[in-house]
Amino acid sequence: MSGTPADAQPSGAPGPEPPRPDPGPEPEPEPPPSRELSPLRTAIAEACRVLAARGLADGILGHVSLRVDARRLLVRCRGPEERGLAYTTGADVRLVDLDGGPGTPHELDGGYAPPNELPLHTEVLRTRSDVSAVAHAHPPDVVAADLAGIAIRPVVGAFDIPGTRLAAGGIPVYPRGVLVRDRRLAAEMVAAMGDRPVVLLRAHGLTSAAGSVEQSVLQALSVDRIARLSLRVVGAGGELSDLAERDMAELPDLGGAFNTATAWRHELARLREPTIPLNRVHGS
Repeated sequence: MSGTPADAQPSGAPGPEPPRPDPGPEPEPEPPPSRELSPLRTAIAEACRVLAARGLADGILGHVSLRVDARRLLVRCRGPEERGLAYTTGADVRLVDLDGGPGTPHELDGGYAPPNELPLHTEVLRTRSDVSAVAHAHPPDVVAADLAGIAIRPVVGAFDIPGTRLAAGGIPVYPRGVLVRDRRLAAEMVAAMGDRPVVLLRAHGLTSAAGSVEQSVLQALSVDRIARLSLRVVGAGGELSDLAERDMAELPDLGGAFNTATAWRHELARLREPTIPLNRVHGS
């Protein structure tokens, strides 16, 4: 008597399914639609206007960027009707990839292009995982102080506590007065910067890196403030000396809510009140 083994498949029946291929890692999500980036574009535009109002970027040079994901950033771009940082709007802030291409379709339509120094931003973001925002400006007093051989030092105390702490940690200098227009030059700048928040660019300006747009600009303002005071002291015939260690030890950490959030509300309020002289040494 013939028969079919119990575990045999009947003739014509489908065999077992072949193993499915490993799909690999999930692709990175696409960036949010343009309208969802609108608040971030506005924040960067405001940061540009603060830099201009405080005299760190009086003309058309300078830019601010913010990391959006591993491959893209928002950055202040150049448009067909460029008017300078003081007049930046959210429409001037565009989403680009690390190589300067559009971050979403049509992002650079209408004659917009990333700044020539985009590599200055992208090389910092590629290298520093602790950084989300980069501000680049051309503060005349910072440039003048460096050319005069005056380093940014902790010469003040409670006058500007965050600035004093920033200066005490050291402000390195990138010694080349070049336009940081490619990755080779940007890598040199990043190497000079090390793990510090701010680097001076000789005969050029400064680059400030931080976890937020607001902090990157506030750091730049502090460096500019100390440079201006230092020039005044030296110009008056005085000598600069670092804050005493025991005084440095007494300076409190007033916290991010005050040092960043309150300070930034102050800067934005000054933007909206044109009767207040903006370009002063102190922040109030």
